[in-house]
Amino acid sequence: MHYDYLIVGSGLFSAVFAHEAMRRGKTCLVLEKRSHIGGNIYCEKIEDVVVHRYGAHIFHTNNKEVWDFVNQFATFNRYTNSPVANFNGEIYNMPFNMNTFNKMWGVRTPAEAQKKIAEQRAVIQGEPQNLEEQAISLVGTDIYEKLVCGYTEKQWGRPCRELPAFIIKRLPVRFTYDNNYFNDRYQGIPEGGYNQIVERLLEGADIKLNTDFLEDRAKWSGMADKILYTGMLDAYFSDCYGKLEYRSLRFETEVLDEENFQGVAVVNYTDRETPYTRVIEHKHFEYGTQPKTVITREYPADWQEGMEPYYPVNDEKNSSLYEKYAELAKQEENVLFGGRLGQYCYYDMDKVIAAALNMVKEVFGE
Repeated sequence: MHYDYLIVGSGLFSAVFAHEAMRRGKTCLVLEKRSHIGGNIYCEKIEDVVVHRYGAHIFHTNNKEVWDFVNQFATFNRYTNSPVANFNGEIYNMPFNMNTFNKMWGVRTPAEAQKKIAEQRAVIQGEPQNLEEQAISLVGTDIYEKLVCGYTEKQWGRPCRELPAFIIKRLPVRFTYDNNYFNDRYQGIPEGGYNQIVERLLEGADIKLNTDFLEDRAKWSGMADKILYTGMLDAYFSDCYGKLEYRSLRFETEVLDEENFQGVAVVNYTDRETPYTRVIEHKHFEYGTQPKTVITREYPADWQEGMEPYYPVNDEKNSSLYEKYAELAKQEENVLFGGRLGQYCYYDMDKVIAAALNMVKEVFGE
């Protein structure tokens, strides 16, 4: 069979585009390297708990069009992300707010907290030269040392003094007693997980799992008029300018014979010595009361061939390398590039959907 669109990857960007193309009468063949559809929002049930296989995915947006779109495919609960940070056994509320400042310094009013941070910021004179100086200039030394430094160094695999300042353009600081991590108007988790959304989006498409487009691109390219490619951009061009860098993650999931392990869905471990960055207790995303619980420890890792690339390293070197590949991408006839890997950027889920819907408008002229 010959298709209108060959879609490489079955994550959220691909699924939204395929759905909208099929709504317009187009035929789609979806190729997926993994053994399941859904990309990084894939979920699986363990002990009747919906487990986010590739880390916590909490949907949040201010975009009503995107919120209305995604609510066609699932019922969302009212989950509010209120993570806590564990620094050597000391527990602090996130994002940085009056509860954090009260625990850190005993201050009670916004004015007292602002004064404390202003005093500590003063140690940085002039333009911050690295991530450490940038973070201190935003939140002061105490918060940096306890809640930013260790976590960030684990995440990026190098000292904060060696990381560029622009990685932390801002840190959320609130002078209210509000533990809601996101300011977005709409927030929640789909009841029963994300798989139902992707399954419904891809209804009507032909899907081939465990299939790598790049291993036989001539064969697959010949089966469709146009291609949407959401894999790694440098790999599409055979790494001709060199490899783009990524950070990866390793997940260690465990079933515990207890009802409630940590009392919250997400705990960040912000000391340098704990090897993982956070522990997810999945049942709290859906207010679960199952007799057992499932936790996942997240370990950051340097990306190497064969590992999943999660976070693009958007420093100056990689950004300029990406621009070279983006220029090549523009010259490809009948090939669209989209998603986190195809556009080498970190996307929240709502931004992925918005970008896919924008591409639909551009392609179909609406």
